[in-house]
Amino acid sequence: MTNLTYPRPAIDAELQRIEEDCIHSGKAHFNAGIRWARYHYVLGIPSVLLSALAGLAFFKDYPEIAGVMSGIVAILTSLITFLKPSERSVSHKNSGDQYLSLRNDARVFRKIKLPALPDEQEAIDGLDEFTKRRNELNQASAQFSLEDFEKARKGVDAGEAAHLVDQSNT
Repeated sequence: MTNLTYPRPAIDAELQRIEEDCIHSGKAHFNAGIRWARYHYVLGIPSVLLSALAGLAFFKDYPEIAGVMSGIVAILTSLITFLKPSERSVSHKNSGDQYLSLRNDARVFRKIKLPALPDEQEAIDGLDEFTKRRNELNQASAQFSLEDFEKARKGVDAGEAAHLVDQSNT
């Protein structure tokens, strides 16, 4: 019979991995959300303006100019319909929020609840729940770009995600 020790250090380490994964994924999703929101405005604002100008050009008896503008509006609105940048932006923001929520919950469990748990199985069950949530988020979330992730990693490494209380305790 092997001597099994309470796996608290391993559970603590795995929770820290979950927290780290979540902060990077959350920030990458926020970056993707900002990028898609920018696409929404880059395509939408010219579409609205050109649509209005095409209407004016038509009524001012400039049919060729109105036709060109209408063609550009059709292309822009088709891109908006196909790419759905507004929906993608919201989806990434929601995923980012869920990752940060999971990170916060894992940190509270690791720092406050885990040390107070007398039962090994309760600690393992808690870890299992966080692992399950992370896996579900990974499967359900839209893919962000490598650029979004690299920007997130640089921001995290620069301390953008650090809390002041954690910096003063190091």
